[in-house]
Amino acid sequence: MSPETAKAPLGIFGGTFDPVHFGHLRLAEEAADVLGLRRVRWIPAGQPALRDLPRVGPRQRLDMARLAIAGNPRFELDPAEAGAPGPSYTVPTLERLRRPEVCGAEMPLVLLLGIDAFAGLAGWHRWERLFDLAHVAVAHRPGYPVDPGHLRPDLAAAFRQRFCEDHGELAGAPAGRVTVFAMTPLDISATRIRSLLQNGESPRYLMPESVIAHIHQHRLYTEN
Repeated sequence: MSPETAKAPLGIFGGTFDPVHFGHLRLAEEAADVLGLRRVRWIPAGQPALRDLPRVGPRQRLDMARLAIAGNPRFELDPAEAGAPGPSYTVPTLERLRRPEVCGAEMPLVLLLGIDAFAGLAGWHRWERLFDLAHVAVAHRPGYPVDPGHLRPDLAAAFRQRFCEDHGELAGAPAGRVTVFAMTPLDISATRIRSLLQNGESPRYLMPESVIAHIHQHRLYTEN
């Protein structure tokens, strides 16, 4: 590992991935490029705290994520949350990553969020604690930047206080900053893919062929 890579932040990308698709993959890929991440660690949630239960279980979603990221040396999979009992919360996940035997206290961590997830951040469990544990990078559509005026006042204040335009600043501290990046807009949703599968229609070109094969092999998303 080069000295530059050793200093680079680690991206943290959590979600239900129910199922994983090209929108997820493209966000992680562009974040790695734009933010100068050493790698992106994918963390499928077992039981999300703020959403309905996923349509398929954590083991199948973990397997689909593993298939989707195979072959990309910048992506790695963290299976710990998929097997954990009870709801998955981001703060405990980041606290686990901060343990000395995992990432430690000094490695810069960057939590990757879409703009919709970030807009709801103030409703998350112990959300202000997130900034003690990681930076936050918000992906948005080109030409539609994050507008603090559309955020809840306490979240808008945190955004303004912690915002950094220079992505290079993320490598200078373990946590505490908020930045944004524009990503290629892909109108792909897991909800739409699940609907296609339930109706016996093709999800081809919306997700990796390896994931589609796994879904068909295990007859996932076929029940209404």
